[in-house]
Amino acid sequence: MVYLALLRGINVGGNNKIEMGRLKLTFESIGCKKVTTYINTGNIIFESDLQEPETLAGQLEKAILNDFRLAIKVLLRDAAAIAAICQGVPARWVNDTTMKTDVMFLWEQFDRPEVAQQLVIQEVDRVEYFPGAFVWNVDREQVTRSGMMKLVGTTLYKHMTIRNINTVRKVYDIIRSYENSPG
Repeated sequence: MVYLALLRGINVGGNNKIEMGRLKLTFESIGCKKVTTYINTGNIIFESDLQEPETLAGQLEKAILNDFRLAIKVLLRDAAAIAAICQGVPARWVNDTTMKTDVMFLWEQFDRPEVAQQLVIQEVDRVEYFPGAFVWNVDREQVTRSGMMKLVGTTLYKHMTIRNINTVRKVYDIIRSYENSPG
């Protein structure tokens, strides 16, 4: 099965530094195959025969702690979950100079549509729930009026990891290349 591992809080602001080449070796050391990292913010695509994501995430967290002496949370999503987001988000929702679109991947205990009630959604915001994530879109000129910034420091914020939509779409392209490659 193809998975995307999302690591929360690495290589941000000079903290929790992890070199991607070493991280790839860490994943391989527990049996992950075809390990590919994408940018330094903790996006790892790989194959695993293990079908229990919670068990696999726990093994990865333990291996990262052992190899890097960092307690890093690992969130796993399978190819179908990433496909659902990328296929469901309007193509016009981008992350560029005119628009900000972030995918907020949720930890399991917060992964339900009613969690949206904890969000401060302003009239300038467009927010959609997908199993495993909220996608938040706002025009760049309206970012200061967005409720997105009110998330920082909340309990919910501590139980999510955020990627911009461009990163998620690129990772999805990598995932599709796995699915289309032999062996």
